[in-house]
Amino acid sequence: MAEIIIHQEKITDLDAVLNLCPFRAIEVNDGKVSLNAACRMCRICIKKGPPGAFEFVESRDPGVDKTKWRGIAVVAEATAGKLHPVSFELLGKARELADKTAQPVYAVVLGHRLDTAVEELLDYGPDRVFVYDRPELEHFRIEPYTAALEDFIRTYQPSVLLVGGTTVGRSLAPRTAARFRTGLTADCTVLDIQPDTDLDQIRPAYGGNIMAHINTPRHRPQFATVRYKIFSIPEKGRRPGAEVVRRSVDPAKLVSGINVLEVKPKPPVKMLEDAEIIVAAGRGIKKSEDLAMLQELADLLGGQLATSRALVECGWAPAARQIGLSGRTVKPKLIITCGISGAIQFAAGMNNSEFIVAINSDPEAAIFKIAHVGICGDLYEVVPRLIERIRENQK
Repeated sequence: MAEIIIHQEKITDLDAVLNLCPFRAIEVNDGKVSLNAACRMCRICIKKGPPGAFEFVESRDPGVDKTKWRGIAVVAEATAGKLHPVSFELLGKARELADKTAQPVYAVVLGHRLDTAVEELLDYGPDRVFVYDRPELEHFRIEPYTAALEDFIRTYQPSVLLVGGTTVGRSLAPRTAARFRTGLTADCTVLDIQPDTDLDQIRPAYGGNIMAHINTPRHRPQFATVRYKIFSIPEKGRRPGAEVVRRSVDPAKLVSGINVLEVKPKPPVKMLEDAEIIVAAGRGIKKSEDLAMLQELADLLGGQLATSRALVECGWAPAARQIGLSGRTVKPKLIITCGISGAIQFAAGMNNSEFIVAINSDPEAAIFKIAHVGICGDLYEVVPRLIERIRENQK
């Protein structure tokens, strides 16, 4: 593990050194400067401290033998035998990564009565599908699911595991990663891979103010979770010689402290992620009653109304309507943003939309940089005219 070494003899002004770190990680004990647990390895002390006083030293630990870990694996999520669409998106990205490094693509599916799910997975091009089909896995319970996924990893040693950023995935991925003492990057928005199979994991950090580029160079496997609608679903196509491998696990490892007494399915609802047309409202809306105008526009287009985080925090819209890093990730055919500046927190949740129309009175708004069509004007003038024009065309 990398560390920062302090050369005490090169420090003359203790007060100045103590004020270097914005995280207050530098302290003085018995007259000597040291770093406490608040250190984030940001290296500000090296850049701004006394010359040569702080030295960054890379770990000499070579880590795992990467040649023993091979394959890009996707954990396919099945509920009542039905696959979550994020599984197909991840298989497309896995194939892209695998082709760059000449690795196979694996799909791992856990559950019960999975025959239909297995056939569907084969249609999206994995080289092998590993099936853990047991009654104990019918409902998601963390202990048996982790035991099954651990069995797969220890047996086949994949270099990378991609997991959907769903409720299930966000529980399963960190628990499994902890068993292998390896890293996990959550909610990745960009994935790439280096020739040595190190996974480039990029995600917004510090509230979306920076894009963090994360690597796990000395540990395997490399875990990453990805939200639904970040990547595209690939075209169907089975790989020649694709293989189905059915696995079993020691029943003792499938015992759980959780008993599922009853499962009540939720009534069907229109999910924002599935909308093909979205009208999104931002800070440009003056009062909550004005959202009715944008709802009318959405209804005329056969779409759904969404908002930025600011309106949810004001209590003007439910959290399920929020787009962005702390909300939903969407990829509609058309999105019309109204009074939204285009901060990275919001843009990361919708910048893969097929067609973006932005309405904003500020010509310098960041949203115009990603919009396909930008309308610089007051939304209170533009939106009513849009509604009027649509009504005329529908007559």
